[in-house]
Amino acid sequence: MIENLKRLVGEPNVLTEKEDVLPYAFDGTAAVKQMPRVVVFPGSSAEVAAVVAFARERRIPVVTRGNGTGLSGGSVPLPEAIVLCVNRLNRILELDTRNLTLLAEAGVVTQTIFDRADAAGLFYPPDPGSMKISTIGGNVAENSGGLRGLKYGVTRDYVMGLQVVLADGSICWLGSKCVKDVAGYNLRDLFIGSEGTLGVITQVLLKLLPKPAARQTLLATFARMDAAAETVSAIIEARIIPCTLEFLDRKTLLCVEQFARVGLPTDAEAVLLIETDGHPAAVADEAQRIEQLAREHGATTVKRAANSEEAVRLATARRSAFSALARLKPTTILEDATVPRSELAKMIRFIADVAARHRLEIATFGHFGDGNLHPTILTDERDADEMHRVETALKEIFDFALSLGGTITGEHGVGLAKRSFLRQQLGDDSYALLKTIKRSLDPDGLLNPGKVIEPESTP
Repeated sequence: MIENLKRLVGEPNVLTEKEDVLPYAFDGTAAVKQMPRVVVFPGSSAEVAAVVAFARERRIPVVTRGNGTGLSGGSVPLPEAIVLCVNRLNRILELDTRNLTLLAEAGVVTQTIFDRADAAGLFYPPDPGSMKISTIGGNVAENSGGLRGLKYGVTRDYVMGLQVVLADGSICWLGSKCVKDVAGYNLRDLFIGSEGTLGVITQVLLKLLPKPAARQTLLATFARMDAAAETVSAIIEARIIPCTLEFLDRKTLLCVEQFARVGLPTDAEAVLLIETDGHPAAVADEAQRIEQLAREHGATTVKRAANSEEAVRLATARRSAFSALARLKPTTILEDATVPRSELAKMIRFIADVAARHRLEIATFGHFGDGNLHPTILTDERDADEMHRVETALKEIFDFALSLGGTITGEHGVGLAKRSFLRQQLGDDSYALLKTIKRSLDPDGLLNPGKVIEPESTP
């Protein structure tokens, strides 16, 4: 098998030694690791197709990955699997300023796409927290979100076309540069968020936007959590849709300020980081109205960033929340649940109650504007008793989110970590439909088996 793979992608692009494959045994998910059999680095879509076809002939599982920043175990391999790493597929193939599109290979880092568009006076909005490391193929496979999701949506909203290698090694192009295109089934969207279980994404055609002419960042502090939640509801009810509307609780605030030293208030119960963008006059008006609404609903202070440098520092501090919290304990479990905005305060209080009842340290931050919370459990995976309490706490959190009309994941995906909750959210008939689609496109169950849905049989 190894010699065949070397012939397909070149000997330097096949790793088999334990110390070489170890970094590919895990992703960003805590406490999940499994050594693969071999790691291969194809350099083209044709080589990807050749590896997938070879694997199917030998009935070998294939797990696709980029830089391994996923947080639901989506790229954790099986012991007998081929890990297909797309990092060599790292070219931007076209920037089309007439049609406002960018064509990139799956291994291009998200920040690189943002920077290339920015240099041309254009804007690629999706901004997952890992955008300096994560690849665009992984973003599409997980349908990643980010801080700007409230106003601009998630990765799905910017994918116009995909090149996908199917389980039999065939290569399909789905979509086009046309703004309107309803020819046939919308197969493109089927692969977005499929986590590598239906095919291997090798190229992505992305929609770009004109760069916003102005931005204004505000920082509002609150002595009560409910006041912060009420402010969010008031902003949305006033028909104002900020670019970002982020939330940090007191524990997260303390950690971030100790880590980033940007002058965040550490005595507040909650902080909202708000950014509005667009035409300069509209930005000025929205910023004034947001400040007024925040004060009317109990903000103790509202501060505007004095310049772009301060705005960047504040946004960077929010993006560093996970890194700041990860310094406190050996294991950091960054979770992801979304509820309707009207239920945010109730959900946050419940998370605090869960932490107290199960004697756990949980910090909460997230995207308040779209109801997406990140309860972050600080623990030690070597402590079996505490990890049992963590599992119990997470089940209660997801059960409660579902009871509020929420979802088990807003942007991290299902992967291995949340597989057991998916049927509960979807119901039996919808869950059965997922399995039917999986069987149709991957009849041998070789593409990222065991992720998203329970495997019907071991390959």
